[in-house]
Amino acid sequence: MAKPSLTIMIVDDHPLMRRGIRQLLALEPRLEVVAEANNGTEALAEARRLSPDVILLDLNMKGMSGLDTLKALRNEGIAARILVLTVSDARNDIYAMVDAGADGYLLKDSEPELLLAQVMRGAKGENVFSDAVADYLATRQPTSNPFKQLTERELDVLQEVARGLSNKEIAATLHISEETVKVHIRNLLRKLDVRSRVAATVLWLESRRHV
Repeated sequence: MAKPSLTIMIVDDHPLMRRGIRQLLALEPRLEVVAEANNGTEALAEARRLSPDVILLDLNMKGMSGLDTLKALRNEGIAARILVLTVSDARNDIYAMVDAGADGYLLKDSEPELLLAQVMRGAKGENVFSDAVADYLATRQPTSNPFKQLTERELDVLQEVARGLSNKEIAATLHISEETVKVHIRNLLRKLDVRSRVAATVLWLESRRHV
């Protein structure tokens, strides 16, 4: 049997659902569930402590919502792959979570075998979406202001990138680690749909001219 190579945390406020997800993930020997969290606050604490490779995140939770939890995780530079696992296929929920930095959006009514395969693909670096979610994303109209998708911390990093600072200099300026800077840059490039920090800078400076 292959040794687990990817660690995963389940974030859901329903114990029965967490148990079911854990049992499903146990069928894949390359995945190891290292933590469960009942709410967003616990998720943040466990993510800091364990640095899991993957976080399965519910959308509708008591206290901090899944969206607030996702934003908090990304603002802290948590490098985990974050896959939303929810019952909601509402367009607004999908768009909000993807814009906030989700690496996938999966529906709980998916077939177990398909869901497990998608989680594994997401863990390996793919962006994974249930079919209905992918259809919504494919027909989405582009936002008029792509910078609205960025978190406050991602905007901070982008401003320093535009000033010409290196990752090390940005880390020192914002009092965060260089690895966290890299995570923020990776996320903001994806959200702005550009491939380099130079392209992001050009986009940012162009937007400033129209303010």
